[in-house]
Amino acid sequence: MDEVLPGTLVREAFAVLTFVGGPFISAVLVAGLGVGIAQAATQVNDPAVGFLPRALVGGGVAWTFGPVALERMAEFFASSVVRMGGGGGP
Repeated sequence: MDEVLPGTLVREAFAVLTFVGGPFISAVLVAGLGVGIAQAATQVNDPAVGFLPRALVGGGVAWTFGPVALERMAEFFASSVVRMGGGGGP
């Protein structure tokens, strides 16, 4: 029986986290940067003006990338449960 190393699961978990969270964080970061530049140029510092574009971009990324992200997380969860249960395999 092949023992699963905890470091392997942690490394794979961080890889999945990067794959799933990367598009969300980077898209909202770019949208926030654009809104921040626009707010600085126009001197409109209303929090609602900054929140709405970021929320829309985040929702758009979730709408388009959500199924792929959920599939990737489900695959990782299923494989990690099988491996922790002694099923072995990568």
